Amino acid sequence: MGPRWKGKGAEAKALAEPMSGIISRLQSSLTHSDCHGLLSGCSVLLEAGAEQTELLIRSCFGQPIITAEKDKQWFQLSMEEAFYLCHSLGCLKIVGEDNHQRTDEELWQYMKSKRETFPDFYMAYSHLRVKNWVVRSGSQYGVDFVAYRHHPALVHSEYAVLVLSGENENANGRLRAWSDFHCTIRLCGSVAKTLLVLHINKNGNGSLSPSCLEKYTVEERTITRWSAEQCREVQTPETSSK
Repeated sequence: MGPRWKGKGAEAKALAEPMSGIISRLQSSLTHSDCHGLLSGCSVLLEAGAEQTELLIRSCFGQPIITAEKDKQWFQLSMEEAFYLCHSLGCLKIVGEDNHQRTDEELWQYMKSKRETFPDFYMAYSHLRVKNWVVRSGSQYGVDFVAYRHHPALVHSEYAVLVLSGENENANGRLRAWSDFHCTIRLCGSVAKTLLVLHINKNGNGSLSPSCLEKYTVEERTITRWSAEQCREVQTPETSSK
């Protein structure tokens, strides 16, 4: 199942403005503006100026928050998005309620305390982001993430992503039986997406600090529904008349 572009010229526009270039400009802008995010429960709040607002929207990081302020825009970043900007791209500083900057190790421990599976989900998120996929929440489809080839305004999401731990595949309570596979695959098919299962293998390294990520590996598996229609012989006028 290939990309489904939205409208004439969408593919050409995506090729002219690759996501890698947009993220590079965002990284530079956030670094030079010395932006700080604020920890807030299971998310990070980020105040952005006009330039950062445009780049955050174009690169699909966070959700804009409507406020009364006209000259500033606030964004709500997921834990995976915030840690990616902070740890992987090194362009965002994050502070706590005491206004003290948190180190990568402190953020790691904080986010693990909020969600036990954070190390697996972050590894899956960063694995796709590094490959320049746009990664968004997949909750509306009953999966962990959805992956877009470019901005959602230009193309429909191509993959519905489930994250499983290589050491405990039932950690997220799904795909325990074949019926789970059938239900998930049928749902993905009904919304024209391919199911992508990412198995996160820690290789015995645990998750004590973000440095463990370097030793993790990701196994990708796409699962599709077999259709007998695809295996039938093509009926030609000659064969059908016999």
